[in-house]
Amino acid sequence: MKGNVFLVGAGPGDAQLITLKGLECIKKADVIVYDRLVSKKLLDYKKKHCELIYVGKKSSHHTKTQEEINEIMYQKAMEGKVVTRLKGGDPYIFGRGGEEAQYLKEKKIDVEVIPGITSAIGGLAYAGIPITHRNHASSFHVITGHLKEEEKDLNWKVLAKLKGTLVFLMGMSELEHITQNLIKNGMKEDTPVAVINWATTNKQTVVTGTLKDIYEITLKKALSSPSIIVVGRVVNLRQDLNFFENKPLYGKKILVTRARNQASKLTQKIYELGGTSIEFPVIQIKDLSNQPSIIQEIQRIEQYNYIIFTSQNGAKLFFHRFFSLGLDIRKLANMTIVSIGKATAKEIEKYHLHVDIIPKKYIAEGIFEELKDRLVPEDKILIPRAKNSRDFLIEQLSNICLVKELKIYETLLGEGVESKEKIKNLLKKKEIDYVTFTSSSTVRNLIKILKNPKILQDIKLISIGPITSKAIENFGLNVYKQAKNYDIDGLIEILKQD
Repeated sequence: MKGNVFLVGAGPGDAQLITLKGLECIKKADVIVYDRLVSKKLLDYKKKHCELIYVGKKSSHHTKTQEEINEIMYQKAMEGKVVTRLKGGDPYIFGRGGEEAQYLKEKKIDVEVIPGITSAIGGLAYAGIPITHRNHASSFHVITGHLKEEEKDLNWKVLAKLKGTLVFLMGMSELEHITQNLIKNGMKEDTPVAVINWATTNKQTVVTGTLKDIYEITLKKALSSPSIIVVGRVVNLRQDLNFFENKPLYGKKILVTRARNQASKLTQKIYELGGTSIEFPVIQIKDLSNQPSIIQEIQRIEQYNYIIFTSQNGAKLFFHRFFSLGLDIRKLANMTIVSIGKATAKEIEKYHLHVDIIPKKYIAEGIFEELKDRLVPEDKILIPRAKNSRDFLIEQLSNICLVKELKIYETLLGEGVESKEKIKNLLKKKEIDYVTFTSSSTVRNLIKILKNPKILQDIKLISIGPITSKAIENFGLNVYKQAKNYDIDGLIEILKQD
């Protein structure tokens, strides 16, 4: 049975500019054939055993010829597979999508085209340039930068007389040719021009000038492909409408050391503020909740009248085991529930439970301050927590009443060890602006992976709270800033204000 092919426009670079339908095609694909300018973040949405085939093209270097790309899609579809062909921008705007669709149709393969946001529009928008504006341009014209094909050139006389916006794609190697020919054919030398490099990505760089000087400006800035060339008065609106490059973390690279399954919230917030999150998970969580002694204690939960959660992981793994044992949530009816902070409280509230106590300071000392005058010797406290957590809370509360800890998980050296050389190089070259630490174990493990604390000496180290800060200082390093509120939002506030 034959498969089918989806030709999907992946947008101009920002992964979130994919369409909903395009994303669905990625999720259900057996094979993804993708180009150089497609955001690699989109590949994170693939299903588990999806085959990835890179067919990127760069000037003077093609990993696959167009004929080979066509044949790959055909052969994979003939194997009965769903093939998603991811193309930068829109498949039908200078992307040879039409040729690919024709080839597959001739081979009797079903093809569906999913439009995408072209860089000719999306890239301009992210540079603060509206492609049309009723006071400046009532039309636009998108032109391929591959200007000389079989000795044929563009009709420069017509282009020079157009009153709308001219957008040249794939034209950086011909920029001087473009500007000279527009001037020769009557367009004014002072016509505004912008060049947008790596549009909509964290590497976006925009330079502006005129037809007369833009070529020299781009040489000084050493801009190359992929770039968009924009000619017209709408370029002047950039100074008022530029939003992307004005985000507080624009251009900043931030190392996130959390476990991979926890990094998403911090990564997303960094992205929304214009920064680049480099995920380097130095810890991973090992579930210990299936141990007989832990299961036994969870089954006896009704004997306790307090339960204290000191982390999201502890709460998540406790409730996972609780419900997997077939227990009824009413077993917790008479318990006082304590959470170390708001993030952990949100995890608990997912199970339709009310958190009774959240300390003012999101650390073990804060919990002790809240409880020390409430507790009586008859109280019984259960604390599901990490195996290698600090003993402060256990020791202090045990002086008042019965305390039972459940070592429900363990933090181990994370997956980041696999890409340590890459991270080392970025740190040595000072290409990382900040390193965020969300626990003392992220500090210890990063140092263990890097094997040299000195590599972090000139990097801005951001700590989530005092315990984490102390761990940083124990390695002879300086804490650049510490969050006022000891949670992810507190970290983000520090980054925003810097």
